Amino acid sequence: MRRRTGAALVALVLAFAAAPARADEAFVTNQQSDDVSVVDLASARVVATIPVGGKPAGVAVAPDGRAVYVSSPEGKALSVIDPATRTVVARIDVGGGPVGIVVSPDSRTVFLADWFGNAVLLIDAETRTIRARVPVGTAPAGLAVTADGRTLYVCDRDDDRLSVIDVASATRTGTIAVGTHPFAVTLSPDGRHAFTANVMSNDVSVVDLAAGREITRIPTGETPYGVALVGGRGFVTDQHADTLTVFDAASFAPIGRIDTPSFPEGILGDDASGKVWVAAWGDDVFFSVDPASLAVVDEIPVGKGPRAFGHFIRRTP
Repeated sequence: MRRRTGAALVALVLAFAAAPARADEAFVTNQQSDDVSVVDLASARVVATIPVGGKPAGVAVAPDGRAVYVSSPEGKALSVIDPATRTVVARIDVGGGPVGIVVSPDSRTVFLADWFGNAVLLIDAETRTIRARVPVGTAPAGLAVTADGRTLYVCDRDDDRLSVIDVASATRTGTIAVGTHPFAVTLSPDGRHAFTANVMSNDVSVVDLAAGREITRIPTGETPYGVALVGGRGFVTDQHADTLTVFDAASFAPIGRIDTPSFPEGILGDDASGKVWVAAWGDDVFFSVDPASLAVVDEIPVGKGPRAFGHFIRRTP
């Protein structure tokens, strides 16, 4: 009996050792090749390519890791990807021009910015149906939701402001003036501040969320596209300058600039790997930066025209 138990245990260990383990992975939307590259962050290589169509741009991984959502502005659709099978399992017709996406902390609601419809859609993640449409300002783009899931912030790009949405009532409760043409918004880990990348004033607005007002601006390179926070520092993709602007996340003081591959766009800090990950549209690569040394570490070829606009990293079990 003991021999059989020992043999079974050895077999189980061997089977576990032989099974391919997945590291954390990134889902990179490639607008020109109409697909999504799945990048293993540990090995820094593409492990799958998922056809999507409709010129995919925005992306959001659900916090529970069970779904990845991709917006296709030209396809007027939201695609749902099963990250386990790496396939598109549903498409939701939303009309308009879907761009920015974020998912509620409980993974039950998908928030989607409709660029042409000047609205934010609240989509039920289980039924995959639109349950509310909230009017906002002109050309909404990036979104961010608070850790408690109660408040949504929306970049009204052409109105130079943030819309503030109460999620429970699905109503806009206010606006906050920021820089010229805010495209992306990121919240600080402590929930005290919002940072907007203002593509026409070439700066980042720092917003005191409790006070509901802009308190300072951080100068950047030309056409800032996205903001990431990691290791006590902020990183901004300067799309037309081919650089990252780096600032101190506590004092908001500029630290410097990093030369990068061409046209850096989507950006996200990853505490697990200790790196900042960025999609570079111009060179068709996905690259990483060490936030301490400020050096480019990895450069991974992906599809054509990578944007990765949103929360693109999935934690694996």
